[in-house]
Amino acid sequence: MIKIIFYFFILIFFSGCSNNYTWGWYIINPNLDEGYTNIRFLISGFNITIIISLLSIIISLIIGFFISLLGFSNNKTFKIFNRIYIEFFRSIPLLVLLLWIYYGLPVVFGISLSPFFAGIVSLALSDSAFEAEVFRAGIQSINKGQKDAAKSIGLNKFQEMKLIVFPQALRIILPAIGNQFVYVLKMSSLVSIIGLADLTRKANELVVSVYRPLEVYTFLVIEYLILILIISYFVKKLEDKLKKN
Repeated sequence: MIKIIFYFFILIFFSGCSNNYTWGWYIINPNLDEGYTNIRFLISGFNITIIISLLSIIISLIIGFFISLLGFSNNKTFKIFNRIYIEFFRSIPLLVLLLWIYYGLPVVFGISLSPFFAGIVSLALSDSAFEAEVFRAGIQSINKGQKDAAKSIGLNKFQEMKLIVFPQALRIILPAIGNQFVYVLKMSSLVSIIGLADLTRKANELVVSVYRPLEVYTFLVIEYLILILIISYFVKKLEDKLKKN
């Protein structure tokens, strides 16, 4: 991770040497009072970004799992609802959904959500449609013979899913879930549009006051890069652990 960040800064340095742009790294230089204050201001958005991403992915996993189960039901109504839900939320751009939930719900349904909850609801609904398809693919990948074996020993549908199907499916879908977590983390930057003080919002506010957008947004890139690399590392460790079990 350190090497990647180092090479990234080298690339920026040499590209900056090829034009007349005067870099102002002093605004994020921790050895200067101004730079130290700016860095503290920028990283203060970490909490909101991490919390909203974690809550959104947890809720989307729960919703997505149950939506995927509807697709395996023998009830035609449940199957239709499954397809409508998935296609509807996969088709709407997240930014549009976010704006509609924050500005539209109070007008149409009289439901007013804070920027924090509007962000979580939007991210969770949008991602749950993708999670439902991830779960569907994982469950369908399990050999039918194992399901038949579960029935032959008297397991009901719930026990079959809990003891036989889901543990195996989880090993298969974990990389996809990890990718979706990264997706949610990156898309959480859109909540800055409705005023939530995440990493992107903090960067935008600082740009307005110091007028150094390139330096500030470069620092923002590094923040997201570090977060995503950390998540990817732990997802990989969890994958390896599940493979050994």
